[in-house]
Amino acid sequence: MEKINAVITGVGGYVPKYILDNDEMSRIVDTTDEWIMERIGVKTRHILRDEERQGAGTSYLMTKAVEELMAKTQVDPDTIEAVICATTTPDYHFPSTASLVIGNLGFKHAFGFDMEAACAGFLYAMEVGASMITSGRRKRIIVCGGDFMSSMTNYMDRTTCPIFGDGAACVMMEATTEDYGLIESFLRTDSHFEPLHMAAGGSAKMPSHETVDAREHFVYQEGRTVFKYAVTDMSDAVEEIAKRHNLTKDDIAWIIPHQANVRIETAVARRIGVPAEKVMINIDHMANTSGGTLPLCLWEYEPKLKRGDNLIFTAFGAGFTWGASYMKWAYDGSKYSK
Repeated sequence: MEKINAVITGVGGYVPKYILDNDEMSRIVDTTDEWIMERIGVKTRHILRDEERQGAGTSYLMTKAVEELMAKTQVDPDTIEAVICATTTPDYHFPSTASLVIGNLGFKHAFGFDMEAACAGFLYAMEVGASMITSGRRKRIIVCGGDFMSSMTNYMDRTTCPIFGDGAACVMMEATTEDYGLIESFLRTDSHFEPLHMAAGGSAKMPSHETVDAREHFVYQEGRTVFKYAVTDMSDAVEEIAKRHNLTKDDIAWIIPHQANVRIETAVARRIGVPAEKVMINIDHMANTSGGTLPLCLWEYEPKLKRGDNLIFTAFGAGFTWGASYMKWAYDGSKYSK
């Protein structure tokens, strides 16, 4: 039997209409454009407002992204066999965001589920989706990544609120016998609760008047600790995956890093010796959309991708969750110029 590989055959994305810039942010909290740009590298971020989402949450963003994907690829909706949604901000504890997306799109032959691995969620979900395909059990699936981060951002905390934005993107993954697609992933999970977490809202600390008053339903982050681990772990993961496949910096067409902080992306690129022009960066106008950062980078850079390009994805999130994936790109994206 011929070996089956899992390739990406299309990318879709969506960001909310409202744009929150640093000037407006400085009127919400004690900060400045200069402070944000120097320490984070974010100029603007998209925010999902109530008047746009009309009662939905992350499912709204993902549905919009998948709608674009389906329009671009023109595949039969009845051929979609599964939908995986990587998110930390599901609409509800249950039903799953995936079930809402499937219902919104009218996929009649798909099953779906959510994955929660924080900012590394899309990296993990892509590996799971590829495994479904390479096993021979599925031929065409959709993997989504995205978050409604403003729903859990504390706009009284000047150290975290400028970091985050809202958005989602998705990819279609299909079976092929060509030597393209997701080649290998190096994924790890550590156990570090304190530096990056949301204290309340789960079964360990259920919502109460006390947790709301204490503002424990927002992101808490120890910036210096997270920065140190993110740079080290993402760099180590990229170096490991490159070593396993004898890839030099000249062989790598693109590094696609999680968009957490422009200083992190710069430090990772410098440590592994890849020039800045080979690193996908959109944090300046997208901010950190958590599970959305990797696919949103693909969505924006898709027109620059060429068949046969070697891509290395890397991400780092709460947990800590981290790793890297090596993909050989399967099609010329220039026909999808934006």
